Amino acid sequence: MSNPKTGKPHKTRYCAISALTARLTMIAAFVLLALVPDARAQRPQPAPVRIQDGLVQGFLQNGLTVYLGIPFAAPPVGNLRWRAPEPAAKWAGVRQATHFASAPIQGKNGSEDCLYLNVWTPAKSAGAQLPVLVWIYGGAFNWGSTSDPAYNGANLARKGVVFVSIAYRVGPLGFLATPELSAESPNHVSGNYGLLDQIAGLKWVKKNIAAFGGNPGKVTIFGESAGGISVSMLCASPLAKGLFEGAISDSGGSFGPPRRTTYPGENMKTLAEAQREGEAYLKSAGVSSIAELRKIPADKLPAFRGLAWPIIDGWVIPDDQYKLYASGKYNDTPILIGYNSDEGASFSPPKTRADYIAGVKKRYGPFAAALLKAYPPGTNHIAKTARDLTRDAAFGWPAWTWARLASKSPKSKVFLYYFDQHPKNVPGSWHAMEVPFVFDHINPRDPQTTKSDLVISNAMSTYWVNFAKYGNPNGKGLPRWPAFSTGHPQVMYFQRTPHVGPVPTLGGLKELDAYYAWRRTPAGQAWAK
Repeated sequence: MSNPKTGKPHKTRYCAISALTARLTMIAAFVLLALVPDARAQRPQPAPVRIQDGLVQGFLQNGLTVYLGIPFAAPPVGNLRWRAPEPAAKWAGVRQATHFASAPIQGKNGSEDCLYLNVWTPAKSAGAQLPVLVWIYGGAFNWGSTSDPAYNGANLARKGVVFVSIAYRVGPLGFLATPELSAESPNHVSGNYGLLDQIAGLKWVKKNIAAFGGNPGKVTIFGESAGGISVSMLCASPLAKGLFEGAISDSGGSFGPPRRTTYPGENMKTLAEAQREGEAYLKSAGVSSIAELRKIPADKLPAFRGLAWPIIDGWVIPDDQYKLYASGKYNDTPILIGYNSDEGASFSPPKTRADYIAGVKKRYGPFAAALLKAYPPGTNHIAKTARDLTRDAAFGWPAWTWARLASKSPKSKVFLYYFDQHPKNVPGSWHAMEVPFVFDHINPRDPQTTKSDLVISNAMSTYWVNFAKYGNPNGKGLPRWPAFSTGHPQVMYFQRTPHVGPVPTLGGLKELDAYYAWRRTPAGQAWAK
């Protein structure tokens, strides 16, 4: 996908991983004015709600009660920068929860004081015990915000859930690891602060959501892109055990082995490698200690040379996630996962056939020939089949692998989807294109909206809410979505109509599976260094 401001391809590893980018390309499909709270308008106010830290005052909007900018942790500033989140301070009186808090620092924008969440609830009383859907935004772990209108949870809440969106630190502030920071920690690790923020937000939900009519024993986590990858990681983290009862991941998953030089689908690094890079980061900032680095204003900190990313630290993420799942060491809940048909368009596809072939050989080594056969480059132009290799390496194979590993458990069901709803003149559905469909933001009055768009949007939003309610997406008026298993590997296609079909590009996924298995052998590990 191209940058909407420059028209040039994005250069980042997950160039369109932010749902905001997709929103800019599909802005006509959103009913933004009806969804974004107007800070200038007088809002009717319900009675304040008491939570563990004090009273909060929300506002009524179109049948819902909305609370914006509730702190779930102390501001991670000063000496709390690059530390696990601390509890929020209690307050006297009534705290107004009527405006979004600032986004986390991303470059020169946002604020370091960013650990806040938002609640949309249809409950008429605290005893309603409604299911809870907790949203984690995407953005390549380097940007994102709960205030993005694309993530307004009103329409999902109206279908019978309490919707919560939680913020977390991104970029260097969320994921810097150094030996000195590890020495400060009682767990002797560093990095993964953004994931610890998410866990703190989920702990807040468990303790407080009943006050908003939610059921703390019926929480489903839900994210897209980096948010979906976060969901995958939370499903494997012992620190998140018992904090949720279901998980939904749109275009997310983290099952590739660690690698020093990362690629889409092989994003993880070890703590030791991340610490080496952290030491180089200190040098780039012109300092020699964390104390000095903490004195630099957040908006003056240099960017990472690459992208900030979670790491295998042995504590938040104990090991290679594939190994954790294969040995049964994960949080076993029902899961709903999937990906889009043209995610590969988001990775600055090669311009020539020769560039594509060279890139495949560089990354996949002895598996390049088999993968070039499974994902041919085309002749006069780069075919979509070439982009599909990146799609499957980053999203298809992780989703398929997650489904295969999780479906072995007799406890929980797995539901796998493939999103391919797009305009006729577009070859596929790029990264984040499903977001407005899931959030039920498709505008029926937009002349570009088709009847099929409305069918898909209603189906997806209802399936997602049903899953939060029942641990199963199925319900009255919807095509039956069968659970995935290796014996019956069925996938729900969102393509003109919701319908069941086979696993897409299964031959290519099997070739990638062979590659990833080899990468975990001593020979594959040595080759990738």
